[in-house]
Amino acid sequence: MRVVVLTGAGISAESGVPTFRDADGLWEGHRVEDVATPEAYEAQPSVVQAFYDARRAALATVEPNPAHVALARLEAALGDRLFLVTQNIDDLHERGGSRHVHHMHGELRSALCRGCDQHVPWTGDLGDFPPCPGCGVAELRPDVVWFGEVPYGMDQIQVALQRADVFVSIGTSGAVYPAAGFVQFAGRYGARTIELNLQPSEGTEYFDDARHGPAGVLVPAWVDEVLATLEPA
Repeated sequence: MRVVVLTGAGISAESGVPTFRDADGLWEGHRVEDVATPEAYEAQPSVVQAFYDARRAALATVEPNPAHVALARLEAALGDRLFLVTQNIDDLHERGGSRHVHHMHGELRSALCRGCDQHVPWTGDLGDFPPCPGCGVAELRPDVVWFGEVPYGMDQIQVALQRADVFVSIGTSGAVYPAAGFVQFAGRYGARTIELNLQPSEGTEYFDDARHGPAGVLVPAWVDEVLATLEPA
């Protein structure tokens, strides 16, 4: 059995990570257009760097929750038959025990050099525009996929969705593409589709099975179901 799991802001929200947008449309007090587009970075790089520096520092104040830990248990059982792709840029999956996580929107604890395109592990600030350790050019930006940019590894994701027997969406709004279209893509190739979300997403109708409640409750229960099918009779 091959499983593709997509996670979104909802799984990290239970650990205290703010979700993508507040009810008023702001992202931690900022308009998305001011901090999450290439144009915003060109216009006011110091503001954008400060925003992501603060988010990177805030990771030290949060911990993985039972949903993250449960997915690590699933990886331990399925190995490379599990493809875990996340829209989140935090490292809670890794700290929860997952070893193979595909960050389609990039990572907070990574920097991208605009000079040589190198991805550099980074835990400190970028607001003072440090030079790239690879090429020496002072062009390190957050390694985050902004609006108007192409998510990382879409070819890999599509192959995984085509091969999946089960596709599970956890903590996603179903509003942000291309991830919102994964359920229909996987379904067309025959996968059983499951939604685990605090409330119905915008794409709930496309899932074969939709379960609503906290990720910290639903995900461990679902993982237990899967692991039970793997146990010898």
